[in-house]
Amino acid sequence: MKRRATAFPGAVIRAVIRAALGSFALLAATLPPAAGQSTPDPAVDAAQRHVEANAAAILADHAAILKLPNDAANPDDIRKNAEYVAALFATRGFAMELLELDGAPPLVFGRRDAEGATRTIAIYVHYDGQPTNPDDWTNPPFRPTLYSAAIPDGGKPIDFPAEGEPVDPDWRLYARSASDDKAPMTALPAALDALDAEGVALTSNVILIFDGEEERSSPHLEAYLETHKEKFADVDLWLFCDGPTHQSRQPQLVFGVRGVTGLEVTVYGPNRGLHSGHYGNWAPGPGWRLATLLASMKDETGRVLIKNFYKSAEPLTKADRAALAAAPDVDGELRRTFGLAATELDNAPLAERVMLPALNLRGIRSAEVGDAARNVIPPSATASIGLRLVKGDDPANMLDLVEAHIRRQGYHIIREEPDAEVRARYALIAKVTRDGGYPAVRSAMDAPAVGPVIDALKRVAGDDLVLTPSLGGSLPLFMFETASDAPIVILPIANFDNNQHAADENIRLGNLFYGVGAYAAVLTMK
Repeated sequence: MKRRATAFPGAVIRAVIRAALGSFALLAATLPPAAGQSTPDPAVDAAQRHVEANAAAILADHAAILKLPNDAANPDDIRKNAEYVAALFATRGFAMELLELDGAPPLVFGRRDAEGATRTIAIYVHYDGQPTNPDDWTNPPFRPTLYSAAIPDGGKPIDFPAEGEPVDPDWRLYARSASDDKAPMTALPAALDALDAEGVALTSNVILIFDGEEERSSPHLEAYLETHKEKFADVDLWLFCDGPTHQSRQPQLVFGVRGVTGLEVTVYGPNRGLHSGHYGNWAPGPGWRLATLLASMKDETGRVLIKNFYKSAEPLTKADRAALAAAPDVDGELRRTFGLAATELDNAPLAERVMLPALNLRGIRSAEVGDAARNVIPPSATASIGLRLVKGDDPANMLDLVEAHIRRQGYHIIREEPDAEVRARYALIAKVTRDGGYPAVRSAMDAPAVGPVIDALKRVAGDDLVLTPSLGGSLPLFMFETASDAPIVILPIANFDNNQHAADENIRLGNLFYGVGAYAAVLTMK
């Protein structure tokens, strides 16, 4: 593929490739090696030179893929994305296929073998994006728009650079999926181009998996993996390219995600709305009952009081604890950013809190508030409760614990709306509707298969690399544990302030270029 030469400021190029994820990196910038000078790391330096020569072309490539709408609800758009991605990697030596299942978007599969390789890595990316409401966006979500900085920081729209013009790593490109999750679809081909142009060989066989419905919880992915299990039989390492860099703006490698499940609880008062003047102080209010029930589940510090809630959590390893101790301290800055004077358990570190199961109140409803409020005792009140799980927690068992707690508060649990007989028999009634969910996944940080990944990324990021035992969010990675017992790690490249899933999603160009170096290093790891 022809690339346009683009002038890139020499004083910042090393920062762009080695750790260009925040202002700290620019301070450490050094000049790149002179032409013809021997380099200690052929892969990383090839990536550096490629970005230096082709920054504007890489940016143009990213804008091109972002012009394709990718809401999973529109099959025609999704297929166009799948075909685009397949063609993108077919030109780079991959044997590409569109795997098909009835009623499902294509799973894009590719493979490129490396001569003499004894290891196979499988790289997962998703090509679908969250739905968009254009009215919420500053610019149309599928019209990529370049800004001089983040919009909240005063960034202004600017023209895309032409050949010979400089590119600033602090520029932001705004569009749906600019970071989640099309950034790897631009950075990974650029890394391959850099390596192939300079004859730097891959050291692993590489499998590519592009999922077209991740934002809908990948309902067909497990079936794809089972139907085509022979394609994944030799996988030695799963590499997920999704998510943001660390809140400190430093690059990170993540070894797990939390699981997720939840339930809705509805408690009851009278079988119809009653005038609160006539019946208040006499008819029990379901809102009060629900508030009391919810308050019994957590104490004022944030500790969950449900019996055995923390019991099944798998203990942290020595390597996990060492990683938590070495993680950058971002809690104070996050509290300032989010307007919080204090956080749970006397300001316990966020990195430690995500290693425990969590009980969150997703929403609560009972009658109305504001101008719509009425003097009424409503018939019912409902709470939606979410659980984030850690390794060792079984989703169904955790919901059993919550239900057992509800029963200990005196409630009779039902699954359907109560009839007159049930209302007459039980003073406290709770209808519980369970979600599905899936378990957490966490790979051992000292597993032999992940050591080379850590070493490879340190070739790019040095001591700035943050090793994170688990993200706070959830992904259905358990499906891949059933397909292969290989370790699973997550390599994010997007800036943490990318507005993921929201309006005005964006990618910081320095992060996109960091991805080129990171992927080049992983593809050539020892």
